[in-house]
Amino acid sequence: MRDLSPPLSAAALGTLDFSLLYDQENNALHCTISKAKGLKPMDHNGLADPYVKLHLLPGASKANKLRTKTLRNTLNPTWNETLTYYGITDEDMIRKTLRISVCDEDKFRHNEFIGETRVPLKKLKPNHTKTFSICLEKQLPVDKTEDKSLEERGRILISLKYSSQKQGLLVGIVRCAHLAAMDANGYSDPYVKTYLKPDVDKKSKHKTAVKKKTLNPEFNEVPGVGEAAGGPLPSLPGRDWVLKGHSGRAGGGGTLTGEPPALGCRGEAPARLNQAEVRHTEGREQPRKIFRGWN
Repeated sequence: MRDLSPPLSAAALGTLDFSLLYDQENNALHCTISKAKGLKPMDHNGLADPYVKLHLLPGASKANKLRTKTLRNTLNPTWNETLTYYGITDEDMIRKTLRISVCDEDKFRHNEFIGETRVPLKKLKPNHTKTFSICLEKQLPVDKTEDKSLEERGRILISLKYSSQKQGLLVGIVRCAHLAAMDANGYSDPYVKTYLKPDVDKKSKHKTAVKKKTLNPEFNEVPGVGEAAGGPLPSLPGRDWVLKGHSGRAGGGGTLTGEPPALGCRGEAPARLNQAEVRHTEGREQPRKIFRGWN
C-alpha cells in the first residue's frame, strides 16, 4: 500500500540554507552550507551533533563526497562553510545531481542520517549564485548501477606557460580530481609522473610529491621546461608530454591509478598540447600568460 502519510521533512527533520555557484571558467562547483534550523533530535539529551555531507550523483567514489565540520549539541547549527568540487565540466552540470545530507555524528555508534535534499545541477546558471532554503526529506535510494556505468579514473589540471627567460614551455601539474580509489580505506596516495616524448636520454622525467590519503590532491608543481636534448623546444607538434597518475606504496613501487587514455594523458592531453603550438607562439609575446586545462 502506498504511504500517504504527510512528509516528515518540514515537521520533524528540519530546514537547510545553502547556496551553489558553478564557476565555469575555473571548472569548479562551490557549495556554501550556511545553516540548519529545527533539526530532528538524535541524542539522549534532545540535541544532535550535525554535519553536512555532499555527494555528486552518479558517482560511488569517495572523491565525489565532501563534508563540513561537526557542530556539537545543537539543533540549529551555523556552518558558513564552503566546499568545492574541482574539475567540473559543462557535461557534468547537465547530467549530475548534488545530494546534500544532514547527519548526526556518533562517537560510539554509526553516524545517523537526519535528512537530505537533491539539486539537479542543470538548474544552475553558470557564474550565478543560487540560494536555497529547503525542508529536509527522508532518505532516497541511490542507483548504484548507474554509478558503475559512468565510473572514471579521474581528471588532471595542467598549466602551460612560455618562459622567455628559459626559452621553453613550462608544464605545471596543478591538481587532480575524482581519482580512482586504490587502497582498502577507499582513498589513494597519489603522485604524477611526467616525461616528454620523444626523449631518448630520458632527461625530462619528473615525479611530483606524494599526497597522502586523498582522491583530490593539489600539487602546484612545475616539472620543468619542455626542452629537447641539447636545446630549447622549438615546436610542439610531434611531441607529447605524457602524464601518468600513480598511487604510492609504503614499501616502494606504485600502482597505476590512471593511464592513457583513461586519465587523458596521451589521448586528450597531448592533443591539447599540440594545439597549444599557437599559444606557445603567443607566449613569446605574452610570456607571463598562463593557460590551464582539465584533461
